[in-house]
Amino acid sequence: MLSIEHLSVEFGVRPLLNDLNFVINERDRIALVGKNGAGKSTLLKIIAGMQQPTSGVVSRPKELTVGYLPQVMRVSDTRTLYDETVQAFDGRHVEEWQMKADIDRTLAGLGFRREDFDRPTGEFSGGWRMRIELAKILLQNPDLLLLDEPTNHLDIGSIQWLEQFIQTSAKAVMLVSHDRAFINNITTRTIEITCGRINDYRVKYDQYVTLRDERRQQQLRAYENQQKEIADIKDFIERFRYKPTKSNQVQSRIKQLEKIVPIEIDEVDTSMLRLKFPPCQRSGDWPIICSDVSKSYGDHLIFKDVNLSIRRGEKVAFMGNNGEGKSTLVKCIMGQIPFEGELKVAQNVQIGYFAQNQAQLLGGGDMTVFDTIDRVATGDMRTKVRDLLGAFMFGGEASDKYVKVLSGGERSRLAMIQLLLQPVNLLILDEPTNHLDMQSKDVLKNAISDFDGTAIIVSHDRDFLDGLVDRIYIFADGQVTEPIERSTISIKPKPNPSISLPQGEGTPSGKIKASPLGGNCGKRVIGELSDGGNGREVWQAAKAEAKAKAKQEKMLKECEDKVTQLEQQIAEIEQTLTTKNDMQLVEKYTQLQAQLEAAMAEWERLME
Repeated sequence: MLSIEHLSVEFGVRPLLNDLNFVINERDRIALVGKNGAGKSTLLKIIAGMQQPTSGVVSRPKELTVGYLPQVMRVSDTRTLYDETVQAFDGRHVEEWQMKADIDRTLAGLGFRREDFDRPTGEFSGGWRMRIELAKILLQNPDLLLLDEPTNHLDIGSIQWLEQFIQTSAKAVMLVSHDRAFINNITTRTIEITCGRINDYRVKYDQYVTLRDERRQQQLRAYENQQKEIADIKDFIERFRYKPTKSNQVQSRIKQLEKIVPIEIDEVDTSMLRLKFPPCQRSGDWPIICSDVSKSYGDHLIFKDVNLSIRRGEKVAFMGNNGEGKSTLVKCIMGQIPFEGELKVAQNVQIGYFAQNQAQLLGGGDMTVFDTIDRVATGDMRTKVRDLLGAFMFGGEASDKYVKVLSGGERSRLAMIQLLLQPVNLLILDEPTNHLDMQSKDVLKNAISDFDGTAIIVSHDRDFLDGLVDRIYIFADGQVTEPIERSTISIKPKPNPSISLPQGEGTPSGKIKASPLGGNCGKRVIGELSDGGNGREVWQAAKAEAKAKAKQEKMLKECEDKVTQLEQQIAEIEQTLTTKNDMQLVEKYTQLQAQLEAAMAEWERLME
């Protein structure tokens, strides 16, 4: 359908892309991967016809249509949302009812409400304007869809809708994305750009990672062998350079050395870098407790009667579509906005907060990237500043850039590094992965996983949350709930499900501090509740409720342990059956499967 032949791009001494050759076929689902700066976006622009290569050609049929969504675009129009979307059908003869149905389905899938259809597009933020452009591209139904980081401005519902659209309705697709779950769900081919060349893998991303690691190990072995060969040749030349009887052999070795083509190794994987947070105070057992917390803006309800308790050491996720109140509840916890109800922050809580607009909050404009981090690094991390910067895409000369010239994404990454080096015991991260590549996300995920404190993570990145968080709170329709059934996110088992309010910290003590904000404001309590009025009865009722909950959760834990045990037994039998056929094992396998189904049914009942 489309072929790239001997394509090269040169911006400096070393080519960015060098002699690329590959073909895009009909119905291809291609993930274009590589480190930041490898040339992924440049290649998409060339295929889209937005940029010319230094040499080589892109061959395509004249009738081929291409839809291209860049990472950043400037849009300017004065139409309403609906009228702007209609532009996607210019020159196409489509029945009006079909056009309206397609527009309704696409806009709704990307998160727009019907009441938005008549709003001028100028009223929408940059992220929503990108959604409008994406909607227009999808409605054009091009032969080749080129998407550069399409999930950056989408929430979880829109991402899943886009996945389904691509799987069922799109033709050929090539995309760049740092959302591992997204590309694993829709792509079947992975083209990697490394050292200016490409490696074409006809597999999904996760399989590519395995094959890439094997390839890099082979490269390392070959590189080490070549370096030994070079060292031996140089040693021979130096030893016999001035011996006349060896002159012919020396000249032969010199020519041999000149003919050696250096083996290049793919970029170094820094994802194994482990960060350790600095020591901090131990917080109270329950860092955050929300009791009937509600928030509205005028007549617009954000959420109502939120009740949740987060235990020390837990990692919890806030998930939901944009506008459902995730960041709003975070701001309530931070004491930045008024609310109704009561929100308690335990004693000795030290909050490390990463906001969506963290890039604008970063200071130090006259300092370099390296100096900014070197100033806050302590202990062992002082010797690993370069490695840490490289893990967050500030390797090489990028570490010497001044903060004042950094882009928004770069400033966000720098602010994230600063936060990781602060002595805190409660992390609150609002969309922390938006400007990170996959290796950087791995470093951050490992750091949070190893973190002894508590973490609240607002994110739509399913792969990032998978295996990291203990619980998920879903924000939808003004409610905040903990889902009964396990979703595609694999939730880690709780370390100790038997929960009760400890009498030492649960007993009424400490003082109430009213929120400094005015207006119709609930209580934001620092420390524990004071014993005023019927506080003792309230506390005793809470204790009794916690005791009943502890009993239920103990039963749930026993059921979860039984499920785990049965799954292990079944796995062991499956492994044995792959090598021999034993009818007794088959019968036992069938019995265990039935027991597992019964245990899962009991687990679901207890969860309800």
